[in-house]
Amino acid sequence: MRAAGGSPSRRTVLRAGALAAMGALVGAGALGCGSRFAGTRLTLGTGGSQGVYYTLGGALADAWQDGLGLAEHPVVRPTAGSVENLALLAARSVDVIFSAADVADAALTAASPPGRAPRALARIYDDALQVVVPADSPITRLTDLRGRQVSLGAADSQVIVAANRLLTAAGLNPAKDLSASTLGIDESVVALRNNTIDAFFWSGGLPTGGLTGLAAVRPIRLLDLLPVVPAIRARYPVYDVGTVPAATYGIPAPVTTLFVRNFLLVAAELPDDLAGGLVAAMFAERDRLVRASPAGRAIDTRSAIGTQPVPLHPGAERFYRSAKEYD
Repeated sequence: MRAAGGSPSRRTVLRAGALAAMGALVGAGALGCGSRFAGTRLTLGTGGSQGVYYTLGGALADAWQDGLGLAEHPVVRPTAGSVENLALLAARSVDVIFSAADVADAALTAASPPGRAPRALARIYDDALQVVVPADSPITRLTDLRGRQVSLGAADSQVIVAANRLLTAAGLNPAKDLSASTLGIDESVVALRNNTIDAFFWSGGLPTGGLTGLAAVRPIRLLDLLPVVPAIRARYPVYDVGTVPAATYGIPAPVTTLFVRNFLLVAAELPDDLAGGLVAAMFAERDRLVRASPAGRAIDTRSAIGTQPVPLHPGAERFYRSAKEYD
């Protein structure tokens, strides 16, 4: 495929660069049946089965098996989300995880010894904090959740961390001012559809498949978070301000919300060549990720290195230096 004027498109050049970098990092044999990584077994910690983590995780596992010549398909493990994923990574129960920046930041601080702290392969995409209510609900602000049945997200997820911060910024005590439950995205979708909760919190890519499916059978709205933005940003600068576009899930107008960067993380001791190979295979198969989820469009070498406050894994750094030659 060529862009106007006969020059190769940036996507084509990037894929060629990723393939070249992958060959340099892991050896030509890694692209075929003689891969040095053939015996490597990988488990990827994702999220709920209706979330973007899980969807992209399946596409990544396919890309890694093909790109690294793995004899066994990586295990895609559904989880509650970032908090559980980081605990699993610290326990060495998984090899690669998705995590939001706010939770990863806390994990870095708590890591003991510091050498056990996670390292980043890439910034993947940004999660939007989404507070979901039925379209015909009288709830229009966070303060209207007082006395309501509300799911704050799964107990070991990033969602519940963000939900508690948002409610506190709105002047609500999550333990006293509402009837809170801790449902994951899959259970929250079912509960709202069946009228057993009035609202739920979610943090995920736009659009999230579970919410798209919900909106198809029961129209929904998202609460505008503008009233709490100043308080949240003052205390937690890790969050960015943005909008959910009109027509997302059928909403009639743009909604102000907060975004948090989303990373692909590994243990610091993961071998450099394997870490570099994982990143190279991800970029070489970026089109596969885009087909799996619109969030895949955000995966780009220019933004992928923005993993602060989590340091890049040395193997990932080596890939990005190599890929620059082809960018």
